[in-house]
Amino acid sequence: MSFGLEFNEAISGRSRRLTDVEFDIIVLAMNYQALHQNERLPDAQIDQFQHLIFKLYQCCQTRMQRQSEQFDLPDAELRCLRLFGRERYLTPKGLARQMGVVKSRITKIIDGLVTKQLIQRLKDPEDSRITLLSLTPQGKAKLDQINTTIASANKAVLARMTPEQRETLLIHLEILRLSMEAPQSG
Repeated sequence: MSFGLEFNEAISGRSRRLTDVEFDIIVLAMNYQALHQNERLPDAQIDQFQHLIFKLYQCCQTRMQRQSEQFDLPDAELRCLRLFGRERYLTPKGLARQMGVVKSRITKIIDGLVTKQLIQRLKDPEDSRITLLSLTPQGKAKLDQINTTIASANKAVLARMTPEQRETLLIHLEILRLSMEAPQSG
């Protein structure tokens, strides 16, 4: 299994190099998982894991609902708008893939953002059959406001932890993400 030495920090979105210790912890954890995947997990750990994942999901849903209300955008439009933070241009097909929705649903989401003058449709200069989407100046301002608010909320959560707890949390969240994205066996 090959690991990169960089990962995205969940809070800032910046990339940074893993320390040797962090990298070793991730490799050890993934190796341990591979070696012991056939061992029976205690039911209590499975139950606690399911409960915690469900509670985290509920917290995220509640936060998204508050943000939707605060920015006067439906949840799907807010999530779609945030995808433009990484790209200058996106296509409807690419947005649909990233959001996990069908073409008719992404069309409705895009139409809502265009109506609100947050994104605009442009023809691809190399292929006029392709529609490109980009932020308008109002969309960029709205996205900056959204990102600032989200960063502030994340900072408040992390401020409740010691620096060591934050480092440990970020390492373990990365391990969890890798484990959840790994192909499922059996």
